[in-house]
Amino acid sequence: MKTAVLGSGGWGTALAMVLADNGHDVTLWSYLEEESRTLQETRENPLLPGVKLPDSIRYTWDLSCVRGCQVVVMATPSFGVRSTASQIKAFLTPDMTLVSVSKGIEKGTSLRMTQIIQEATGGICPVVALSGPSHAEEVARGAPTAVVSACPDRAAAERVQDLFLSERFRVYSSSDVIGVELGGALKNIMALCSGCVTGMGCGDNTKAMLMTRGLTEIARLGVALGGTKDTFAGLAGMGDLIVTCTSMNSRNYRAGLLIGQGVPVPEAVKKIGAVVEGYYAVDSARELAQRAGVEMPITQAAYQVLYEGGDPQTLFQQLMRREKRHETEEGWL
Repeated sequence: MKTAVLGSGGWGTALAMVLADNGHDVTLWSYLEEESRTLQETRENPLLPGVKLPDSIRYTWDLSCVRGCQVVVMATPSFGVRSTASQIKAFLTPDMTLVSVSKGIEKGTSLRMTQIIQEATGGICPVVALSGPSHAEEVARGAPTAVVSACPDRAAAERVQDLFLSERFRVYSSSDVIGVELGGALKNIMALCSGCVTGMGCGDNTKAMLMTRGLTEIARLGVALGGTKDTFAGLAGMGDLIVTCTSMNSRNYRAGLLIGQGVPVPEAVKKIGAVVEGYYAVDSARELAQRAGVEMPITQAAYQVLYEGGDPQTLFQQLMRREKRHETEEGWL
């Protein structure tokens, strides 16, 4: 298939490699001309050091590369999704499929990425979410990985499934785009928290506690917003949470680690050198929870640390001192 990947960060580049290895015609678009030229000349992305890019990939900074494509992969940071989608609208046709691989919730609107793309493009073609436990660094090196292709339009979800499916990149299909997207966006909050408690000197017990109760929060909100409960026990829920909360490949985990070690929040986020999606997701998740009447104590504590200057140690102790509960009270399974 003729494809374009919009966004030449680590994730966009890794997915372009998967498509190229599967024999598809791939153009990788960069926001900056200089970045595109560097990729073309060096055949290496600095975010994926030591990984040689396939010779078959073409590089451009011109969004008209979308014209005539059968599939367009939206891999920009979440804050750039709306503007990029608006700019490609003129090149889209109903027979195309758009694939959203960015994870986040839009500040101000609390919309998911596929909702933003549909709104910005006028819903001219189907939008599929591709999400799951998938560090770009490992996908680019061919580590066996599994993700989920989600869309209410089953044919569109399976089209994307077939596009990416390989011996090293397994893709499952799903109709639950709400659950898949919320799992991918909200796990970044828990990854920040996981890094934070690690930076504070806590051990594996604490991390396991945080991940388990964090997944309960994510699923509780996801189900309230229309997601299917089983999704949160799968790759886009539990799977993505595990990989993001336990790995130094995770920008969110590394940012949380710095915060837990006492680095001020703005400095910690800046030191990562890339977008820390969880920082932005906290605000939107808190707003969604308030609207839905869903209790999310870990998310609330994270908001206080990130936006109100709260002390992580103090807020963690407050979480530990919450009134006793039955474990499955207001559960999601």
